[in-house]
Amino acid sequence: MLLALPLTLLAQAPKKVAKKAKRVAPSQIEIKSTAVQMASGIRAAEAALSPAELAIAAKIYQGTMPCELGASVTVTADAKVPGFFDLQIKNVKFRMAPVVTSTGAIRLEDQHAGAVWLQLSNKSMLMNQKLGQRLADVCMNPEQVIVAERLIKSPAPGLLDAPLVVAQKPMLPAAMPTTVPILLEAPVSVVPDSTPPAAVPDSSPKSTVSPLETTVK
Repeated sequence: MLLALPLTLLAQAPKKVAKKAKRVAPSQIEIKSTAVQMASGIRAAEAALSPAELAIAAKIYQGTMPCELGASVTVTADAKVPGFFDLQIKNVKFRMAPVVTSTGAIRLEDQHAGAVWLQLSNKSMLMNQKLGQRLADVCMNPEQVIVAERLIKSPAPGLLDAPLVVAQKPMLPAAMPTTVPILLEAPVSVVPDSTPPAAVPDSSPKSTVSPLETTVK
């Protein structure tokens, strides 16, 4: 009897372990499959960029750019998902995507974190819309440095510095007469009347002497 008890215990022990293993394995598989589905769904949503957004992404400067106050920003394009960028400042990373603007400005956004990357011709800046803070300013790559130096040497004219254009009265050509003839001064052409003139009565006094009187005298 004593020898039979350990054998029964040993026979039951593997069954319990096997049951535990069966319960753990499906949960791990479900977690992995869920994570894969979420990652694929995120990549599919990120890949759905419009041609205008892809055109903006093609203009983004990449690499490490020094900023004012000793800061620096690193912009790296995602090799797997075209049009998306990883932006890092210190130990903070942002997932940036291009955004079409009405002004045509080059803009990247991390809508989840509220980060905005604006790229101008002479500098770039990083802002946090949720906090209302500017995280980095005057970030420049070599091309932006050239533009910034050019603007310092020959700044663009302001609105008040622009020359005023005064509208002038148009001059008459030299061949054109300065005076216009009046209607009464113009020659009048008379058309002759084709009807014959009417008979005009003789107004000279007639003699009252009869022919007999002239013969007697």
